[in-house]
Amino acid sequence: MNCLHRGLERYFSAEQLARIAAVRVGIAGAGGLGSNCAQMLVRSGFTQLTIADFDVVEAANLNRQFFFPDQLGRPKVEALRENLLRLNPDLRANFVNRRIDADNAPETFAGCDVIVEAFDRAEYKKMLAEVFYNAVPLYISASGLGGWGNSDSITVRRVNSRFYLVGDSVTEANEAAPPCAPRVHIAAAKQADLVLAYALGDI
Repeated sequence: MNCLHRGLERYFSAEQLARIAAVRVGIAGAGGLGSNCAQMLVRSGFTQLTIADFDVVEAANLNRQFFFPDQLGRPKVEALRENLLRLNPDLRANFVNRRIDADNAPETFAGCDVIVEAFDRAEYKKMLAEVFYNAVPLYISASGLGGWGNSDSITVRRVNSRFYLVGDSVTEANEAAPPCAPRVHIAAAKQADLVLAYALGDI
């Protein structure tokens, strides 16, 4: 038993921790949403993760993503694996350095109970939703995280019994509304909170 697990025992019962650890979570994307959602899930006791991304860490990522300057140029999944294992060395996670598309998504996330969409482009968000939103017990997407201020506009909307959407659904990240840590982290936290609520039987 590592120190993270010992600390979690202060907040969760053994039954709750077992339920959390049993849930298999797929995260599509390891950027601002995905890397931060992943660290929050690991901090909450989740151990079975599949995280897929094809990108490398850049200086422009450091303002909001769970990476560090000495990891620049490395594949995001490799750097994220390193960071998450520092939180929980007993993590049972699969890190896939791959661009996700409609053909390989089912194989990449096979066996996952929850899919967290953490892409930054609308066409990829649409693709993943078409593949998974009726195929898994819980599908969580995000839309509208750009800029700063008005953070209360980032909400959780239940689309159907399996599909939740996080964000304001309006403010896409662009030059006028760049992706900044506060709003991106709020959205990532809401995604992680939905996964935790699902694991504990509250949604």
